[in-house]
Parts: sequence; C-alpha cells; structure tokens
Amino acid sequence: MSGPLAGIRVIDITIAVLGPVATQLLGDMGAEVIKIETPEGDPMRQIGPARHPGMAAYFLNVNRNKKSLVLDLKRPAAQAALLRLAATADVFMESFRPGTLEEMEIGPKVLLTINPGLVIARVSGFGQTGPYAPLPGFGTLVEAMSGLADRNGFPDREPVLPPLALADMIAGLYGSFAVMTALRARDRGGRGQIIDLSLLEAMFSVLGPEAAIYRQTGVVKERTGSGSHTSAPRNVYRCQDGRYVALSGSTQAMARRIFGVIGRADMIADTRFSSNAARVQHRGLVDEAVGGWFAARTREEALATMRKAGVTVGPVYTIADAVADAHFRERGILVDVEDAELGAVPMHNIVPRLSQSAGAWRRPAPRLGEHTDAVLAEAGFDGEAIARLKHEGVLQSAFQ
Repeated sequence: MSGPLAGIRVIDITIAVLGPVATQLLGDMGAEVIKIETPEGDPMRQIGPARHPGMAAYFLNVNRNKKSLVLDLKRPAAQAALLRLAATADVFMESFRPGTLEEMEIGPKVLLTINPGLVIARVSGFGQTGPYAPLPGFGTLVEAMSGLADRNGFPDREPVLPPLALADMIAGLYGSFAVMTALRARDRGGRGQIIDLSLLEAMFSVLGPEAAIYRQTGVVKERTGSGSHTSAPRNVYRCQDGRYVALSGSTQAMARRIFGVIGRADMIADTRFSSNAARVQHRGLVDEAVGGWFAARTREEALATMRKAGVTVGPVYTIADAVADAHFRERGILVDVEDAELGAVPMHNIVPRLSQSAGAWRRPAPRLGEHTDAVLAEAGFDGEAIARLKHEGVLQSAFQ
C-alpha cells in the first residue's frame, strides 16, 4: 500500500516533536518524507528508553514512515545538496531558529526561486516575527505562556504543566493541516507559499473563548482541578476500591439522569441545582453528592450502573489499563510495528481512518543516515559524487 499522498515528497529538517509529528502524519498517509539529520542525529533519538542505540521509543513513534539522510549543513557542499533535493520536493519543513536559513543562504526566497511550487513550513516556538522570535521555543515555555498551565491544577497549589509534549502534538496537527491546505492552494493556483507556524499560537488556540470571557467579566479564573467553570457535575471521582472514574453532566438531560441514578432526583427541583449555571455555582455540593455515591461502590459496579442508565461516564485508565482494554484491541488502536533490529514496537495506529484512501504502514523509524545513499541517488547524485561528499565529511550512511 502506498497511501493517498503517494507522490508528495517532503523534506523534513525538524527535530524533537512538533515538526516530526506533522511530517509523520503526512508520511502515514503516503507522502515520501526525507528526514534530514545532523551527524549527531535528532536529539529525540537519545531521549527515553531504547532497545538499540539512537532508537529511543519517542523517536520511533513520531518518525515512522520516513527515510533518514545525514547532511552536515554547516558545510557549503551540504547546503548545495539540500538545495538540489529541495528542487525535487513538494514540501520543505524546517525548525531552525528564525533567520538561520537566511544566514545559510537557503531561505524561502532562494528555495522558491529554484522551486516555485514548494510549500515551505517554518515551525518555531514563537513565530518568525515579533519580540520573542529569537528566543528558544520549547513546548514547556508556551504551555506556560499560553495560559494553559495557569488553568491546570488545583487552586491551592502551583500551576501544572502537562506531563507530555502537548503543545508540540497540537502544533503538529496544525502543521500537517496547513501543509495540506497549501498544497491544495498550489494545485489550484500553481504556486508555493510559506507557512509560519508557532507553538505559542497553536497552544493558545486551545484555550478557546478564554480571552472573550476575560474581556466580558474582567475576572481571571482560578484553577478548578478536574472540575469545570462551565458545567456540573463534571469531575473525577474516587470509588470504593481506590480506582477513579470521570463523569460529565454538561446537558440538563444528563444531569437529571445522573441525579436519578444516585437517588437524588430531588436535586433537580432545588434552585441551587435546577440549571447548569446554578450547579456550577454550587459545584462543591454537587460533587459531594455525586462523589459520595461513587465512594460507596467499586469502579466496575458504579460503571455498570451508570452505563445502564445512559450516563456519560468512563474509567480513568493507566497506560496498562488502556493496552489491556478489549475495545483498544478490537479497534486496533495500538499496533505492533515490526522492526528488523528492535522486534515488535507498539505504537498508536494511523489516525484518522479513511474508508477509501487509508494511510499505510511502509517502514519503521529509520536508523540515522539509513537512506542517505539511496535518496541522493534518486536525486541524481552519481556514485562518485556521493563518495566525494562522504570523504569530505558532508554526509554519512547508516548508523552502526
């Protein structure tokens, strides 16, 4: 299988998570993704557990369906080789500090001169312009500066950062969407363009109407833990056996159903709980009633009762729970990707599922420089030229 994006060539000069996630999504759908790495490789190769040097679990997950080519872009000969590759590509994605490509004389003006149809995606922490543009932009910083961390956690404790690369993952989704939009525009108008994608703006967008609410009320919301400023009941509740469930009663019909299940149908007639706005105002009392019901039952007992009544409730899973769940198994949400050296590597399946043009598994994440010779040969470099570049230290082949 080749996937619906077969024939689209992507040059990926990004590291860490944001860019690799965006290009992984394109690769999953069939694009040829050529990952350009330094001789040291993407730092993510070394972060986290690894069964083989340079092949850490996080790297494997976000770099599947890609080829790896090593170029030392500090050398002019490598920059010339990159330009030659860019001339054959549809997409060029980079995550250098803003201005770095221009310093190497391979900025967008040069790239669009040699390839007018090229879609150039520039990903960074804070964007290509503005006072913060020169600053290093890790997801942790923008998860704080976007306002997310201040909204996350409990009111009597410090703000809480997400325990995963949330900003990068969200920006990666925006990145793949932007690339496909630009390719669609190119195919209709015949020209490439530049995408300026920042972690900060992607993360800030997740807050939705927070700015509008602040302007209307002038109030900075306090943290609510797993509760909500907009609906009640909505929280995580501890069951008798020490396990947890998550419940949401964001509609009037669902709240009425929940109160009926817990034996408190009287609450819906009480003015303190008769509307969502009233319940939010008195969410402490709502949680006391709902939480008390869960505390007297095991999680499985509580889930069975609530689900039978059509209540929107679910268990709080650990990763161990998720991978053992029958629904996860039947749907193939988690799949084993075979690797010649690493064996079966479990990772999330291709998302989303298309009925007529599904994505495809073509290759596991590459070893450092695994495809250097093959990619250059496809781009027109003969054996002598490749050997010369190796001798000059401009490139290298597969990691040993």
